[in-house]
Amino acid sequence: MTARQLKVFLKQPAYLVVTLIQPVVWLFLFGALFRRTADLPGFGGGSYLGYLVPGVIVMTAASANMWAGMGTLEEIERGTLNRFLVTPVSRSALLNANVVSQGLTTALQSLIIIGLGALGGARYQGGALGLLVLVLASSVLGTLFGAFSNALGMLVRDRESIIGFNTFLLLPLTFLSSAFLPTAMMPHWMQRVARFNPMNWALESARAVMRPSPDWWSAGTHGGWLLALAVVAVVLSLRTFRAYQRSV
Repeated sequence: MTARQLKVFLKQPAYLVVTLIQPVVWLFLFGALFRRTADLPGFGGGSYLGYLVPGVIVMTAASANMWAGMGTLEEIERGTLNRFLVTPVSRSALLNANVVSQGLTTALQSLIIIGLGALGGARYQGGALGLLVLVLASSVLGTLFGAFSNALGMLVRDRESIIGFNTFLLLPLTFLSSAFLPTAMMPHWMQRVARFNPMNWALESARAVMRPSPDWWSAGTHGGWLLALAVVAVVLSLRTFRAYQRSV
């Protein structure tokens, strides 16, 4: 089922280019606009572009996977999903194949953004291990939002609701994380909210390993919370799928 989803992606390679346009704009526009932010006390040094790359990757993972529910809704409207229900294929595979394929494309997009950042002058102090944790964290975050989007699609079965919900969530979650600034430089109330933001968990787990001296406790703690929430989202999506199955 995942291979079926990936074939759609491979037949539309322009989709990868289109989905990378916004991250590239954010990366180089914000990287140039806020370049001197790295000189502020409390920022921690280093280049702002190097700091921004993980933020753009995590934002891209969230925004791309938030639309997984639209694909599920399209399968329902075409009748494809109902036809698959009479086959012996695993029910979890039916629902989560697009989540897995999105996770793989998220990893690919992350690697491309890392490469573009390096070409722009970003330097990654954590080396290959730090970048690997960043890609894994972004993929887990993508799984979380993809599974939640699938559950939402099963529940509301309405495109406008999915679009409105995703549009409402993306920017607040991004700016209430360390995507553009360290949380220590945020107002106190924003710091408190960021502690419960899964996008910030992904960023903190990656940044903890991308330092010259990795903080494995922080990486494991934030990564563990992120993984646990992703599992909850997958379970929730499966429950909504069973409810849909009973309704047909």
